[in-house]
Amino acid sequence: MSKNLAITIIQSNLFWENKEKNITHFQQIIENLKDKTELIVLPEMFTTGFSMHPNKFAEKMDGLTLNWMQKMADESNSAIIGSLIIKENNNYFNRLIFAKPNSKLDFYDKRHLFGMAGEDIFYKAGDKRNLFDYKNWKIKALICYDLRFPVWSRNDENYDLLIYIANWPDKRIKHWKTLLKARAIENQSYTVGVNRIGKDGNDIAHSGYSAVYDSMGNKISFTKAGIQSVETIVLDKDNLTKTRNNLPFNKDSDQFEILL
Repeated sequence: MSKNLAITIIQSNLFWENKEKNITHFQQIIENLKDKTELIVLPEMFTTGFSMHPNKFAEKMDGLTLNWMQKMADESNSAIIGSLIIKENNNYFNRLIFAKPNSKLDFYDKRHLFGMAGEDIFYKAGDKRNLFDYKNWKIKALICYDLRFPVWSRNDENYDLLIYIANWPDKRIKHWKTLLKARAIENQSYTVGVNRIGKDGNDIAHSGYSAVYDSMGNKISFTKAGIQSVETIVLDKDNLTKTRNNLPFNKDSDQFEILL
């Protein structure tokens, strides 16, 4: 099995609260990818935008979007990551789905809900720090506001790749860029951030600035801000291992316990 992992980041505008249009849009992009890839990353709430109307757009785990993600993963022979609104046990979740080819779906529920937009009113917070195993890579995948809380992403699980999917507004984009780089450095991990572009239904502007960083905090992607961008980057596992062996910072980290 290859030690490298080809990952495709898709930075795009979203059709506000229009599930069918968004699915069609991303299907066209995925079906027309030119570079070979093994993992495709879509933005947060990619079927609706950052909607506070879960009662209108929630799906169950056997719904339209989940079936579509599994179908796309199988047909492209690539895993697909993205979040959407899920209803379960009379609660709504901003749920990140990890769809692997010919395998059952894994998921992570957003832990840190953005109170300034009322997300904590309409959605239930997750309570698990999930880790995804894929092609001999350990992957931690989180959602937007989680980026501000470094303890939640602390690399005490020896993961190789940290992913954030987001609807992060342009007015605080400096924070997005700074924190992504910081997470890569402090966790000695490849770190990916996929953010949407365009204005949403609340007239909030998003500029993207999707990026991939190596474990030293060097930016290794060239996605353009403010425009739709699709980029495939090959991550080198040997390079990651070499960096960690030469600079074993994590062995000196503090032990801690997260109280939920």
